[in-house]
Amino acid sequence: MSTTPRRGLNRREFVKQSALLAGSTFAIGGTKSSGNILGANEAIRVACAGIRGRGASHVDAFTTIKGCEVTYLVDPDQRVFEARAKTVKERSGNSPKEVADIRRALDDKNVDVVSIATPNHWHALMTIWACQAGKDVYVEKPMSHNVHEGRVAVDVARKTGRIVQHGTQNRSNPDKSNVMEVIKSGKLGKLLVSRGLCYKKRPSIGMKETKPAPSVLDFNLWTGPAAEQAYHENLVPYNWHWFWDFGNGDIGNQGVHEMDLARWAIPGATLPKSVLSVGGRFGYKDQGQTANTQIAIMDYGDTQLIFEVRGWTSKPYHNQGVGNVYHLESGIIAGTTYYPKDSDKAAPLPKLETTRGPAVGGGEGHFGNFVAAVRSRKQEDLNADILEGHYSSALCHLANISYRLGTGSPFTTKLPAFEGNAAALETLERAAEHLKDDVMLDLAQTELRVGRRLTVDPSSESIMGDEDAKALLTRTYRKPFTVPDVA
Repeated sequence: MSTTPRRGLNRREFVKQSALLAGSTFAIGGTKSSGNILGANEAIRVACAGIRGRGASHVDAFTTIKGCEVTYLVDPDQRVFEARAKTVKERSGNSPKEVADIRRALDDKNVDVVSIATPNHWHALMTIWACQAGKDVYVEKPMSHNVHEGRVAVDVARKTGRIVQHGTQNRSNPDKSNVMEVIKSGKLGKLLVSRGLCYKKRPSIGMKETKPAPSVLDFNLWTGPAAEQAYHENLVPYNWHWFWDFGNGDIGNQGVHEMDLARWAIPGATLPKSVLSVGGRFGYKDQGQTANTQIAIMDYGDTQLIFEVRGWTSKPYHNQGVGNVYHLESGIIAGTTYYPKDSDKAAPLPKLETTRGPAVGGGEGHFGNFVAAVRSRKQEDLNADILEGHYSSALCHLANISYRLGTGSPFTTKLPAFEGNAAALETLERAAEHLKDDVMLDLAQTELRVGRRLTVDPSSESIMGDEDAKALLTRTYRKPFTVPDVA
């Protein structure tokens, strides 16, 4: 089975082992926590998968929560092991096993939890495999790379009875939770527009030529479910976010957090009735494929969900750059601050007699809440259950499907698709002003990609009357890294 090259294991032997493992399957086994409530002093053994960047935060979290022990570090890139192993050793006193392939950790019945911070295209499959192997899961946002695999991951989690927390940690924020309770109380009138904002500078990534992958990286494992392709340095370690095979653009990166908050504010919201997205990759020509400027309009009946992505430095909107603005009949809530209608002065939020609050199942912070639910074995104790993660991630995927199927149009703020929708038109007008003033674009010479309007059936999680769009709900998986059709 594959592992990272140990001292004394040469590269040829390592490649041979990786090739053998690529065609194997792990043994589905239970853990000591399967179906049982763990005692307060019983150790929870964690395998951290994907340990660069956000994955370092996972290692930090689990090495500081009492009763948790990081026993595996999993990554196809050997370059990240030394620093993370040092953290574990210094904090916990143990030396974790270092493996390239998650299946090594899944075969170990002493592993209770898999913590996933890999690139997006691995999230759902790794969650499915872990649940099938009897492990509980903390999976980073977005919990899927497409809508289909997100639903399969939810169904597998339910079928196996595993505890799966999604990495939208605002669900464990008391201030954000209080805002949701105030909005849903009706004390500020109806919610008209629930808006998410991701104004985050993303410079050009330039162009990188294909070349052999470095010997310290198992690029076959890194590629996993995606189509086989040549390595280049705009994929590893971070810029994969801007390629459709691996990432979901910033709406599916930073934006998932704000998308989740926008949906959370709409009572009972799952998937919308329709989705329309417009935008482009403006201001430079580089290797990236995803939009750096994007608007998505989603119909939830009485409430619209509007999402904005801006990849250039931009003026904030109601003091929000990466955040949320809730437009209500009596005024707006920007972030957690309330501004009554026709006033620029903040006012206190209404007080409620009772609030749900976060951390229903206990635990300090988002990781702590997850660990508490792992011990209780109660899915309802989670602040961000996998189902919530699935819906919020799916909104990002639907917006991207609309965008990807769009056609180029001369840039205009008089889009027929937005006609009669004052909130959508105002959003597009502000985006045009931003591109003209902040990015210095000549809009008369700029092409806007206008996406298809998708009609969504929330109950079946499908798209109606558009076979091209329906095909993008899933992908063609590369064996043996295949997401099943059903749980």
